Amino acid sequence: VQLQASGGGSVQAGDSVRLSCAASDHTFIDYTMGWLRQAPGKEREFVASISRRGGSTDYSDSVKGRFTISRDNANNTVYLFVANLKPVDTAVYYCAGKYRSAYFNLFRASRSYDSWGQGTLVTVSS
Repeated sequence: VQLQASGGGSVQAGDSVRLSCAASDHTFIDYTMGWLRQAPGKEREFVASISRRGGSTDYSDSVKGRFTISRDNANNTVYLFVANLKPVDTAVYYCAGKYRSAYFNLFRASRSYDSWGQGTLVTVSS
């Protein structure tokens, strides 16, 4: 599947944005999906993951309570709603998918994912 992320931009601290990741076809439902991010000069890190049917989610401690991952399998799209943004959230945000995992599996490691979107940049200024 091909993934296309969008929704990034330049925002102020405290703002909210919704990132979207559209998949190219209906096999999307067979993918556990995740969002990961890479800040300037840092390694890529896990942000959130959602199971194939959307019944299970996982978040990194740094975003828990501020970010919400969701998916719309009818429209082949996964979302990341990011609230109360902080300058440390500045990063390129990537959506990623893991094909044919068990229904409730969630993944944190970048190496677990086999499909990647191109990334969307979120810049948060204070």
